[in-house]
Amino acid sequence: MAQWTSAVGATQLARLLTSQQTRPAGPGTRRPPAYRALADGVRMLVLEGRVPVAARLPAERELAVSLAVSRTTVAAAYEALRTEGFLESRRGAGSWTAVPAGNPLPARGLEPLPPEALGSMIDLGCAALPAPEPWLTRAVQGALEELPPYAHTHGDFPAGLPALRQMLAERYTARGIPTMPEQIMVTTGAMGAIDAICHLFAPRGERIAVESPSYANILQLMRETGARLVPVAMSEGLEGWDMDRWRQVLRDAAPRLAYVVADFHNPTGALADEDQRRKLVDAARSAGTVVVVDETMIELQLDDDLTMPRPVCSFDPAGSTVITVGSASKAFWAGMRIGWVRAAPDVIRSLVSARAYADMGTPVLEQLAVNWLLSTGGWESAVQVRRDQARENRDALVAAVRRELPDWEFAVPKGGLTLWARAGGLSGSRLAEVGERVGVRVPSGPRFGVDGAFEGYVRLPFTVGGAVADEAAARLAAAARLVETGAGSGVEASRAFVA
Repeated sequence: MAQWTSAVGATQLARLLTSQQTRPAGPGTRRPPAYRALADGVRMLVLEGRVPVAARLPAERELAVSLAVSRTTVAAAYEALRTEGFLESRRGAGSWTAVPAGNPLPARGLEPLPPEALGSMIDLGCAALPAPEPWLTRAVQGALEELPPYAHTHGDFPAGLPALRQMLAERYTARGIPTMPEQIMVTTGAMGAIDAICHLFAPRGERIAVESPSYANILQLMRETGARLVPVAMSEGLEGWDMDRWRQVLRDAAPRLAYVVADFHNPTGALADEDQRRKLVDAARSAGTVVVVDETMIELQLDDDLTMPRPVCSFDPAGSTVITVGSASKAFWAGMRIGWVRAAPDVIRSLVSARAYADMGTPVLEQLAVNWLLSTGGWESAVQVRRDQARENRDALVAAVRRELPDWEFAVPKGGLTLWARAGGLSGSRLAEVGERVGVRVPSGPRFGVDGAFEGYVRLPFTVGGAVADEAAARLAAAARLVETGAGSGVEASRAFVA
């Protein structure tokens, strides 16, 4: 990466270094020199994603003052990081974080496991559940009954079926956000919606601010559109956004777009509170940044005692800053490729116009099926089935991982479909590689970061329960033992990388 795209201040970096929890050294273990401890601390912050890749670090003198150490110590730590490939510098531009050249980085998002492999492999790669029956069958039957009038037309509805646009607008209005059908475009899934938005607002070379970590498939989509991704580190655990970092990135990098998952974030499961939502919209409006809010997980509230915050778009009454994306894929079924965009009417018109050169429109039958669900109460019933299943799977998976892998660290989310786990100091990439050998497929942390961050993490979805969750955790534990003992090629190097 040629230069830095964000910055971390001396006080902030000192606070992050102080907050690191390191394992106590064993008896007789020699403490490393101060510069080595500082270099290791910065390296772990980069690998965990708490300091983004391509973030400009403070000058040596500034950091020395904040840490109350000598400038020589900071200079030696920076030199060690440069030697190891975790820091790049240029005269007049300062120093910024990096990852070592040649380190394998994730090149793609998360592809579903082929059906023929399901018998021998437990798939924890794809965060999607089977269809909630009988609601899928009923929805398709209802759609077939409504199809004949549409069959006598050309079948192309670039903005979506009028009936579904009306229904979606009414649902937003019922949530306290007055919405007209002209503010809705139906798309081929949420991915289709975000792809269209990126092409319209962020042509090749534009900056897009993204949460760090973020959803792997969206990150890859944005890379392939030629966007320059600017990572903004999340707060620890389930605390959601770090607003100081967001304000700094929006002010300094001036990204054209920002992509966020406010409701049961993928992969961490965090839920942004109302104050964070208000502050993000205000900061984005001041910076001239358009915020794309992914609401695909919003229906998946798993704990009954949770009061959901107002939608992000409710803090943008003028409609100039927030674009909302929704989908039936997570709340209902991934095979139902229906998504939608809610935005200002002029934005919708631009998206519809640009769509003529892409996919023309979304399949009519699937739109009719979703409209049937929304208009008959079937949607609420189906989503309740989905919540019950996801809750049972979450609780089973959490119990199994705690039993089999007690040194793994994670916070249990109150909704969504994913658990973000720190893998006890092991390499997530090696766990993913070795896991496939022992019969469990799990995505490594770097897939959810920008340029190799989160090496020490894996994402675990709530897609299996009961005995299968127990077996999945047992296989993960077997993979962890192989990685920890150095069995297989390259394990020692990967352990050194995340030590």
